[in-house]
Amino acid sequence: MPVTIYGIKNCDTMKKAFTWLNDHGVAYAFHDYKAKGIDAAHLEKWCKALGWEKVLNRAGTTFRKLPDSDREGLTEKKAIALMQAQPSMIKRPVVDLGGGKLLLGFKPDDFAAAFKK
Repeated sequence: MPVTIYGIKNCDTMKKAFTWLNDHGVAYAFHDYKAKGIDAAHLEKWCKALGWEKVLNRAGTTFRKLPDSDREGLTEKKAIALMQAQPSMIKRPVVDLGGGKLLLGFKPDDFAAAFKK
């Protein structure tokens, strides 16, 4: 099953992840959710597996610029709606390894462990 990496093309963290994958000969498909969007089913799956609190990037500019009313009283349902409306709020990258296994964010050690040959 092919690896799919989800994120935004011009993100610095994504560039590090792409470089790591390319340098280690890992074949992957890329889904740019800023250009192509992301459906609720993917977000729900990621939130169930990883926790919506981790998938939602609260440190990013897009989240910080939200009105207080959108940032307060967050629930999984509200977080998914925000991330679907503004994919920049999704932590990057999300890597689907297949078989229900996911990686969130880029840490070289985590990638090395996931892609051991």
